[in-house]
This record gives sequence, C-alpha cells and structure tokens, in this order.
Amino acid sequence: MRPKKGNGRRKIKMEKLENESNLYVAFAKRRPTLFQKASELSILCGAEIAIIVFSPTGKLYSFGHPSVEMIGDRFLTQTSQPSSSHSQLVEAYRNTNIYELSRQLTYVLTQLEVEKNKSEELTNISKQGIGNHPWEAPIENLGLQELEQLKLAMEWLKNEIEEQKKRIVAANQLPIVPVSGANGTEGGYTQLLNSVITMTHGFNMGNGHVNRSVSGQLCGLLWLL
Repeated sequence: MRPKKGNGRRKIKMEKLENESNLYVAFAKRRPTLFQKASELSILCGAEIAIIVFSPTGKLYSFGHPSVEMIGDRFLTQTSQPSSSHSQLVEAYRNTNIYELSRQLTYVLTQLEVEKNKSEELTNISKQGIGNHPWEAPIENLGLQELEQLKLAMEWLKNEIEEQKKRIVAANQLPIVPVSGANGTEGGYTQLLNSVITMTHGFNMGNGHVNRSVSGQLCGLLWLL
C-alpha cells in the first residue's frame, strides 16, 4: 500500500486573500512579525524607522524608533537632520559620561600621587631614625656600625641603671639586691632592668632620652654585652 503523500510546506502565493475571515487571521499573525523585524533593524543597524499600518477594519497600528512623531516630522519637513531635542539629549548624555570618567581618572591619579609621597616620606623618616636612634629600629635592619653604637649605648645604660638602682634603694632604705644571678651570670639583670624602667619611666642618656618602648629590645641585646 503506497503511503499517502502529505501536502508539506507550500509557498503561498502573494495576493490578497478573498476570504474575509482568513484575511483578519493573517493580519493578526503577521503584524507582530513586521514590527519585530523593524525593531531588530533599528537595534542592529541604528536605523531610524517608522511603520504605520491600518488593519482591514481601519484600526491604526504604528511602530517607530526613536518615535513615529520624530520620523514623521523629518519626513514632512524633508530634512535629514534629527530633531534638535533628540540630538541635544544624546550629546548631553555623551558629555556626562566623558566628564564622569575624566573626574574618576583625575581622582585616581591624585590619590596615587598622595600615596607615593607618603611612601617616600616614611622611607626617609625610617632611614633618619636608624641613623640617629639605632635602638628604635628593628635589630635585623641594623648594620655593623649601628650595632657598635648600640653596644656602647647599652654599656652606658647598664652603668646608669646600677647608679639609679642604688639611689632608689637608698631612698627607700631597702637592702641592695645583687645584679648578678646565683651562678655569677647576669641572669638577674633582666629582671632588675624591667623593674627599674617601670619605676623610672625612662632614663636620660646624654642629650637624648631612652623611652620605655625600647625596653623590649634592650633586654634581648644586653645579653650580648
């Protein structure tokens, strides 16, 4: 038995439909497609387009980009220039974007320059601090010359602590506690150093001043003396 042959897709002849019902149905189906294609054309190509359609019953349908009125005015006045209001809006939008981007760039460059100056200033201060007050710098950042200076300062400080200890004990009429530990080493010196620094809140050293913040580094370095 031979299979029945279907009609398949057939090319519709382009002519007005005679059946009024079919005519209404075809218009309702094809009008959205027409407007969709016009919208795609305006988006993809930047075209300014206007479509005005009257249905078989006389109802008006329209689509336009940027608007039907603007395209109609251009057509009626027969000028190829866009309306002044639309052109001004587009130009103002572009200028606003350019101004905002320029302002952000200027701000970022200014902040970068400020941070660069701060970094250079801190570097200079750090170098000066190590040169003038080596005890205020981290031990690992000191060179041989700075370490020698620090050693001399520690020796002077050790003598000053001994004298200050004697004065404090005498003033309070307390027995003098030996500096050395039980085995003759300076094991008891660190404890004494901490107590004296706590009571005196720092000591004069020549023309300078040794601050309480240095005590942490002093305790470790004095073991090298």
